[in-house]
Amino acid sequence: MRYRTLGHTGVQVSTLVLGAMNFGKLGGTTQEEVTAIVDVALDGGVNLIDTADVYGQGESEEMVGRAIAGRRDDIVLATKAGLPMGDERNRRGGSRRWLVTALDNSLRRLGVDHVDLYQIHRWDPSTSDEETLSTLTDLQRAGKIRYFGSSTFPAYRIVQAEWAARENHLSRYVTEQPSYSILQRGVETHVLPVTEQYGLGVLAWSPLASGWLSGAIREGREVTTNRSAFMPQRFDTTIPANRAKLDAVEKLATVADQAGLTMIQLALGFVTAHPAVTSAIIGPRTMDHLHTQLAAADTVLSADVLDAIDAIVAPGVDLAAHEKSDTPPALLDAARRRR
Repeated sequence: MRYRTLGHTGVQVSTLVLGAMNFGKLGGTTQEEVTAIVDVALDGGVNLIDTADVYGQGESEEMVGRAIAGRRDDIVLATKAGLPMGDERNRRGGSRRWLVTALDNSLRRLGVDHVDLYQIHRWDPSTSDEETLSTLTDLQRAGKIRYFGSSTFPAYRIVQAEWAARENHLSRYVTEQPSYSILQRGVETHVLPVTEQYGLGVLAWSPLASGWLSGAIREGREVTTNRSAFMPQRFDTTIPANRAKLDAVEKLATVADQAGLTMIQLALGFVTAHPAVTSAIIGPRTMDHLHTQLAAADTVLSADVLDAIDAIVAPGVDLAAHEKSDTPPALLDAARRRR
């Protein structure tokens, strides 16, 4: 396992992060399986675990808490808040009212008195940066969080938050967690240059592109992944964007074979090769998944392999931009485009 400094924090983290989204009902994992996955990941050198309150509506945090009991101090623990936790309209977003409650709930579920990294899961356009940052700064000063970060923020919102923190003498985001993979390279255009400019650590989610780069999805095979069962539209190869992904996967498989790599090694090695990226988040659902992903921990791609990838999916290109959850609200609301 390799380690890098998380932004300017001085904290050393593994280049592979254990993501806990699949823990519980979503991935069909039991507590026994989760504890075993955490054990093997830690033994393999992983030292950062990333979860969120919305994963299983708190179930993932509870399972992580049980799995790390007795060894909290050896783990860099991260969670997130901001996405809806139920139907009540104020149990979401970046308001002081919600974040104070959400963090207390997360700490209780995790069974800890603080988290190392608390992340705003999505930018909340209805809440000012000053409101969110002042709340996070107060929670940091209270000792409940060590650092805080953003997730899936557009580049201009990262810049705006940095300005708001400086203008109001508040602590600032120290990390960003974007979606990044060979098939989704849009963040290379603006987000990653901005994180480099401001010295933010980057924890990339979905480096295997929801399983498209796992080696399980190939031409002529029926798609039977766990993710395809509840998101079939993202794996229907009659849809042009999905067809483009499959065509790219077939070409990438040839590159991987010629380099003596698995598809997973190619995919994770690509993400961690970018100088702006600190770590790639893996989300194993089974022990087999974990072992194949940990096998990529020390993968370093040669310049020739990176050039071959560029020839298949050009830098800065998203093959399915609509799947990235970072479309600006101004484009989603037709009323904001009309007089």
